[in-house]
Amino acid sequence: MVTTLDRRRSETPPAAPCPSRNRGRTAGLFVLLALGVFAVYSLVSLDFSWASMMSSLDNARDVFALMDPISLPPLGDLAYLIGLTLGIVVLGTVVAALISVPVAWVAASNTTPARGLLWIGRAIGVVTRAVPDVVLALAFSLTFVLGSPLPGVLAIGIHSIGMISKLFADAIEQIDDGPRLAIRAVGGSRAQEFWSGVFPQVMPSWIATTLHRFDINLRGSAILGYAGVGGLGYAMKIAFENFPQGYGRGLGIAGVIFVLCVVVEVISSTIRRNLLGVHPTGRGLGDTIVRRATRDRVPRTRVASPATVSAVTVETMARRPWSPRRVRNAAWTAGALALIVGSYWLADIEFGDVTWGYVWPTIQGFWPPDTGTHSLIDFGEALLVTVQVAFGAALLSLVFSLIFGSFAARNIAPNGVVRSIFRVILVVFRGIPELVLAIFLIMVTGLGNQAGAVALAIGGIGLLGKLIADSCEEVDAGPERALTAVGASPGQRYLSATWPQAVPSLIGNTLYLVDTNIRAATLLGIVGGSGIGFYLTNASTMATMHGQVTFLVIMLIVTVLAVEGLSVWLRRVFK
Repeated sequence: MVTTLDRRRSETPPAAPCPSRNRGRTAGLFVLLALGVFAVYSLVSLDFSWASMMSSLDNARDVFALMDPISLPPLGDLAYLIGLTLGIVVLGTVVAALISVPVAWVAASNTTPARGLLWIGRAIGVVTRAVPDVVLALAFSLTFVLGSPLPGVLAIGIHSIGMISKLFADAIEQIDDGPRLAIRAVGGSRAQEFWSGVFPQVMPSWIATTLHRFDINLRGSAILGYAGVGGLGYAMKIAFENFPQGYGRGLGIAGVIFVLCVVVEVISSTIRRNLLGVHPTGRGLGDTIVRRATRDRVPRTRVASPATVSAVTVETMARRPWSPRRVRNAAWTAGALALIVGSYWLADIEFGDVTWGYVWPTIQGFWPPDTGTHSLIDFGEALLVTVQVAFGAALLSLVFSLIFGSFAARNIAPNGVVRSIFRVILVVFRGIPELVLAIFLIMVTGLGNQAGAVALAIGGIGLLGKLIADSCEEVDAGPERALTAVGASPGQRYLSATWPQAVPSLIGNTLYLVDTNIRAATLLGIVGGSGIGFYLTNASTMATMHGQVTFLVIMLIVTVLAVEGLSVWLRRVFK
């Protein structure tokens, strides 16, 4: 029976689309088209072509024929290099994690003491993220004894503050404010509010972010060798400089770095599972291994019988029993502290390595910013080359990621075997440090920015493909089921239901890759590329040119903020 209300509803015309929203989408489409045209133009400007890449394979074959077989340093030397690398990376990450706590506290809108401190905290995060760690290492090396590990520790620590503090501040802003406000209501101080009402809620996020940053720092430690920081990266640099016989040793050390990254990922996944009680759900190789190794050991929830339940009093709540979980957490905490102490010993830190007479003059040298003997046009053209490498690599990554990432999604792959194959492909792409690949390609092919763009594209396929697969799996399944029910083919279901829902995430993830590529492309200057990294490398090694470093870093910060702002706007427009 049709009621009057139903009849009125059926007769009511649908709401007209908002004109401002349509204009925003139209503007967004034009911006996306312009970005696509610029990416294609970037590849053309870099003289990129598959023919030139294929022709360089002849040179690569000649190099492979001349170089010695892949080899490793003697076992004792290899163990020392691994220990030194881990020591530097662990200490740098710990320094960043500790400093990120107060930075995130003032950068979070619900805990910052003052509005001005909020912007200071966020500015610290942006600046530290924008300055490449290798540039910091080159600058610090001027005030330390040659061969000291302290430049590497400080460079990793300062650069990592940006990521850890940003994600930590985001986690703080998403907490339940009830405990914090309750502590304030009974007269608690700001410190008590944070440590008792905020930090316990976000500690799992802080630990997980720190572990993730440690993985990133380990992969990036190879490039610090080109700034004179000891460890596996420096040994690889020395090997690659011995052309072409040393290439075998260099590839062997690169393989050690890859294996070390996988082992560390497995360990960090295990820590997240045991210390935080979080079952790994990521698609990385480490999470996959831990999931399969512990799939039959899912903790069972026990329900206590009434006879075993004791009365709850203040005294019983004050005495925390040493349950198996508490013992396990204490053991992991003690192990972490032992690792930090061991890293300090392995890195052989000596604060006497600092030549204090050069510290203040070095700091003063970074201000005011200037262009030195170069012009603003020179720096602008160099920045354009870096942005072109970033966009060109992102375009190449996007083309292949749409294929690999789509077939790696559970709701798109025709069967589990196909999905597993493409997941493995993405894991392999992510496992190869792109900067190590860029070093090798540039040295073998001599194609400079072209080889760098290809190396960044290969690494980007692993990252963007995984993000696309995850986005496709997280879409609302309702439209897909509806199209399947009316007989739509898998292709029709993908184009009409999955793809439209995944577009906003695809746009944001692609621009995030561009942001990452800009930072990575900056480092190409130190291994044979051009662009802004070339000027940064030269300016970082001379105390009289540090004003140029500041000027170039400001240009990078503005560029990164522009890309980030564009990403936020496009995601909002196409939401």
